[in-house]
Amino acid sequence: MPKMKTRKAVKAKFKVTATGKLLQRHAGRRHKLTKKSSKRKRRLLKESLVNKAQTKMYSRLMGVA
Repeated sequence: MPKMKTRKAVKAKFKVTATGKLLQRHAGRRHKLTKKSSKRKRRLLKESLVNKAQTKMYSRLMGVA
């Protein structure tokens, strides 16, 4: 069976933690920032964990699992 290729787009969007969980960035922090509150913009800066159901699929596409 041939090697599985890494999906480069998926690899660029997610970061793998030491325990194997995936971190993703929040959407909505690119433009139209004047109407968003400072508190909201700060919250959007932080990375969040990917849903457990989707972690398996994304890590397989990344070639991690």
